[in-house]
Amino acid sequence: MPKPADPQDRCLAVLEDGQVITVAGREFRVAVSQRRHLGLTVERDGSLTLRAPRNCAVARAETFLREGEGWLADKLRRRAVHPPAHPVREIRDGESFTYLGRTYRLRIGGEGHAGVRIFAGRMVIDQDLAQDPTGARRVLIAWYRKAGQRWAQGRLQPWAARMEVREPEIVVRDVGNRWGTYRPGGGGPGSMALHWALFQLPVHLIDYVIAHELAHIRISGHGADYWALLRQAIPDCEDRKEELDDLGRRLWLGHVRNGA
Repeated sequence: MPKPADPQDRCLAVLEDGQVITVAGREFRVAVSQRRHLGLTVERDGSLTLRAPRNCAVARAETFLREGEGWLADKLRRRAVHPPAHPVREIRDGESFTYLGRTYRLRIGGEGHAGVRIFAGRMVIDQDLAQDPTGARRVLIAWYRKAGQRWAQGRLQPWAARMEVREPEIVVRDVGNRWGTYRPGGGGPGSMALHWALFQLPVHLIDYVIAHELAHIRISGHGADYWALLRQAIPDCEDRKEELDDLGRRLWLGHVRNGA
């Protein structure tokens, strides 16, 4: 006959990276990192990720998830009403791509201009690259990363000053199922990562994501004090969040026809 579980052992149990826990009938995949607070993410595929600090007690995590059940139910309800609809693009003349809220028609250019550029109101890609959809996809994403990095670097200082925080290091890359992340840097200003696809959005929504992450330098989590701080910098932050949720589900995430 198996020995009954010791309640004391359960209280001492800690979360492990990659494990799956079930609370209130929902499954959550655990991602352990150097963060200090618990966080919950609804991934783009609908799965649930519990982000936890090292040596976080299982009991603490279960309490956190039960207390956040109302928020999560509302998030999933909205997702069911407005499911993601990310488009698939074709590498052909006339296909549309967006940068900073403006739509550009793609033009397959001649040889001699490697990569991607915006010229005369069009997004131009080298003809040789256009023959390979997978290669074209890679070069387009690299262009968004480079252009977004340059734009964000110039945008960061005014927002950091408004939020009264030091400017973190900033990088533009694929950050998975989030638009931005912030990681503390010990004694330094930390680092911010922004998703390359974010730079398809209008400027005021990119600003919202930048300010959103900068606010985490002062306050972790998304409690009432966090939103009060963000609202000081962006009074209409709730409206911008709703607009981001709506437009974000329809952004191009790199899928091309006959390619990766």
